[in-house]
Amino acid sequence: MSINVMITDDHAMIREGIKRLLEFDGDIKVIAEAGDGEECLELLKDINPDVLLLDINMPKKNGIEVLEKIKNDKLPLKVLMLTVHNEVEYLVKAVDIGVNGYILKDSESAELKKAIESVVNGENYIQPSLIPTLNARLVSRDTDKDKIDQLTKRELEVLIKVANGMFNKEIAISLNISERTVKNHISNIFKKIQVSDRTQAAVFAIRNDIIKV
Repeated sequence: MSINVMITDDHAMIREGIKRLLEFDGDIKVIAEAGDGEECLELLKDINPDVLLLDINMPKKNGIEVLEKIKNDKLPLKVLMLTVHNEVEYLVKAVDIGVNGYILKDSESAELKKAIESVVNGENYIQPSLIPTLNARLVSRDTDKDKIDQLTKRELEVLIKVANGMFNKEIAISLNISERTVKNHISNIFKKIQVSDRTQAAVFAIRNDIIKV
């Protein structure tokens, strides 16, 4: 029985190339194509592919937004991200949402087919070269979570203001506390999250979604 695949990518030539590669052996059939995230979601109202190959950078709705919508609506299909992005943030975000697979566009066609077969069989498939980076990122995130959990509610408020570029005096006024108290809080925060200056504290806050950029 052939595997039904849908390709969503904003480059027609890439879609055409992938389609030819996949259909070469006859085990896989490309039943639909979309050029952007919105078109993809529209088509999914009427068709039920086994696997959706999904690019990340696309107009109208990007791949991450499409993935979120598919998972929220509990659509019964497997999603395999096929992307040029090897940045770990995209990978972590996709894994958090519940992507079934993640593979780079420069992969061999045999690896892409293997990834499709794996997700159809209920396994997750992350390109092997990306796994060490993903694991390292997840470990550092857990460590960060432990650090954040040590902060008091007040220290968290102060960290947010530091990360937003406020000076001690401004923080003191906005929280109605003395500058000395602000200094003490900052010193405690730096110790707990293991940073040595305000810039590192801001990077920590951004990296852990404590503030939005």
